[in-house]
Amino acid sequence: MSAHTPMRPESPGGLIETDQRSREIFRQIIDGYLTTGEPVGSRNIARLLPMTLSPATVRNVMTDLELAGLIYAPHTSAGRLPTERGLRFFVDAMMEVGNLTSDERTRIEAQMKAAATNRTLDATLTEASALLSGLSRGAGVVVTTKANARLKHIEFVRLDPARALVVLVADDGTVENRLLALPPGLPASALTEAANFLNARIMGKTLGDLRREIAEHRAEMESELDALTAKLVESGIATSSGPSTDRHLIVRGQANLLEDLKAQEDLERIRLLFGDLETQTDVIDLLSRAEAGDGVRIFIGSENKLFSMSGSSMVAAPFRDAEQRIVGVVGIIGPTRLNYARIVPMVDYTAKVVGRLLDSGR
Repeated sequence: MSAHTPMRPESPGGLIETDQRSREIFRQIIDGYLTTGEPVGSRNIARLLPMTLSPATVRNVMTDLELAGLIYAPHTSAGRLPTERGLRFFVDAMMEVGNLTSDERTRIEAQMKAAATNRTLDATLTEASALLSGLSRGAGVVVTTKANARLKHIEFVRLDPARALVVLVADDGTVENRLLALPPGLPASALTEAANFLNARIMGKTLGDLRREIAEHRAEMESELDALTAKLVESGIATSSGPSTDRHLIVRGQANLLEDLKAQEDLERIRLLFGDLETQTDVIDLLSRAEAGDGVRIFIGSENKLFSMSGSSMVAAPFRDAEQRIVGVVGIIGPTRLNYARIVPMVDYTAKVVGRLLDSGR
């Protein structure tokens, strides 16, 4: 056993109290993994360290790091890779987040402003997703809540005696259609009356705003409309789907994930990740967890059920509208060896730029 205090598996934070060489050796293993994806051996580490240590001493420290659950030996390799637990510890306790270069800031602002000029919110967010993908070489993802779109017009179109189409037109030009079951015996005039009632109150409001207003002025609505028409109004603005399917997911740059594959298991991992990305509901649910705080959230590997098989990570940050309400999330998905220190400020800055564009009305 090495002379320094070993770290117990249940307490990886013990690394903070140990000597500097443990931190430096662990950092070299992390740096090697994030740069190349390859295991790092004791001889290479000994050459790279800022202090003079023999390979044997390095191996002793690596043994303690392995006992702490922070690194492991893949297959029969003499080198070590960080575990997901080790990556989490590095991200939370040791990572020094870098700053974006002025060129990167300028590129993000210029591309987003160009996309926002005379284009729909959907097109602007698609550009944000593509931009993050290009900057990171991962997959750029954006999720936004449909209910947060500012509405301009609503229309009811009867399909048959039992069904109608609710057409919601947002002020950015996007259109959403919802299928609505009609109450038995509803006269044709009720569809026109319900649309007129809502359109008199809809301009500039979100569906959530409209629902709250109708609930607060229920007596007024019931005095203006007959019972069946009033029921139609409430059904037309109800959330017709759950929180996940009421959100819109944009993914760009999946092909980037096929680059830099080093082994057959990498290809299998990416195949599994592509399957994850096709399960839109789960991706949206995961992205929605990033709304829990103001800053950037990092999700690593099997910490999340979605990525438990593919061993992938996601860095995500929420963005806000003019009223400072969180209305969506931008992020990057890629392998666990993402350059977190570089990607965190990139995602954070892009979220802020998107928010500023929303604040200025694009």
